Amino acid sequence: MPNIKSAIKRDAISKARRQRNLANKSRLNTARKTYLAAIAATEDAAARETAFRTFSSEIDKAAKKGAITKNGAARRKSRAHALLAAKKA
Repeated sequence: MPNIKSAIKRDAISKARRQRNLANKSRLNTARKTYLAAIAATEDAAARETAFRTFSSEIDKAAKKGAITKNGAARRKSRAHALLAAKKA
């Protein structure tokens, strides 16, 4: 535990940011699981496309909030779209 006042503040800020990032990442993982379930379960192309758009939106939100990096967001969206394209073929 820090003794200096500024270090105590930084510790509190770090804990708050960590909690916020964990919540955003959890939301992202839930969206990923929902997307993968939709890809596996349905044969309806429109439903799969809607699931991809929802997942893509969640990725963008997480990147905007700083929970994941821009490059990480692009990589996840690319892999998700590749899965969608493979299912079409």
